[in-house]
Amino acid sequence: MKISARNILKGKVKQVIVGAVNDEVVITLACGQEVVSVITKESVEALDLAAGKEVYAIIKASNIMVGVD
Repeated sequence: MKISARNILKGKVKQVIVGAVNDEVVITLACGQEVVSVITKESVEALDLAAGKEVYAIIKASNIMVGVD
């Protein structure tokens, strides 16, 4: 797999939360942190996503917001 994104996080699917149109995919990273992605049901099915499957969270954004208290 070759892609242009530089932020690629390897992890395992913790769970897929099924919605009406989109599903939430909860990914646990090696460090224990979790990343949640909202993707279409069709994508979940096409990628055969289920708990325990190894996946990559790929982050491609032109803007990253930074906030402080």
